[in-house]
Amino acid sequence: MADGPLSGRICVVAGASRGVGRGIARGLAEAGATVIVTGRSSEAGPRTDGRPETIEETARLVEALGGRGHPYQCDHTVEREVDGLAAWTLRRFGRVDLVVDAVWGGNEGYDGERYPDGSAWGTPFWRRPAARLGTVFETGVYAQLLLAKAFAPAMVGAGSGLLVTVLFDDGGAYLGDVFYDLAKASMARLTFAMANELAPHGVTALALSPGFVRTERVAGSPLAAEAGETPLYAGRAVAALACDAGIVRHAGNILHVGDLAGAYGFTDADGRRPPRYSINNKAEDGET
Repeated sequence: MADGPLSGRICVVAGASRGVGRGIARGLAEAGATVIVTGRSSEAGPRTDGRPETIEETARLVEALGGRGHPYQCDHTVEREVDGLAAWTLRRFGRVDLVVDAVWGGNEGYDGERYPDGSAWGTPFWRRPAARLGTVFETGVYAQLLLAKAFAPAMVGAGSGLLVTVLFDDGGAYLGDVFYDLAKASMARLTFAMANELAPHGVTALALSPGFVRTERVAGSPLAAEAGETPLYAGRAVAALACDAGIVRHAGNILHVGDLAGAYGFTDADGRRPPRYSINNKAEDGET
């Protein structure tokens, strides 16, 4: 909407062709933001795992919800492409206020039972091909670093900005798969380290942990009934954080969508407020 709380804010959501990234783009659109939606899946080219969702479709959803949507095709594991995204954004808009990393390619090729290397989720590490660690780190930690590195100079120069990394955290509990656990823990630590280096320059970096999200991929799987949140829930969390003038107090922290819903007063798409999700307890309290 033209008079929304984020009207005029320039936001980049990386990994927004589908899933949580698309939900975040939608949440920012509800608040009137200008949203650059990025990813590899485009109507003009290849699509990840043959999925139908694209960045252009997400950009149209942003427009329909009252924001301004701009698709930009980008492979976030290729440094020159990420640098090109940052250069294009700054040429077009002159600044950037919020950058969200929702990139994650760790589940590509997974058919619900097996990964392309033949292993399953949770297969003991001594039975897993070690090369898979490189895949999850490239599409998780490395992509996170490239995105922050590309946009940090503009934010530091402006003396303001917010960097949000989407990951999953369960309070230090094992996440059920050795490579997934390592990647998410490393993304959290990188967020903490970046926050310490950016804080003196007025830039805040933090991590956001959604619960079990009913993404497009999950909705078409046997796990759909267990997923208690829609992607928009995380989107409304990011919008609330972007509106918070005291956001610096969260620098370096991992924030949970369910906790933020109570603190900021937003709900999921159906008006419910699912609590923080835990792998072991499903949800800490209340409805899921």
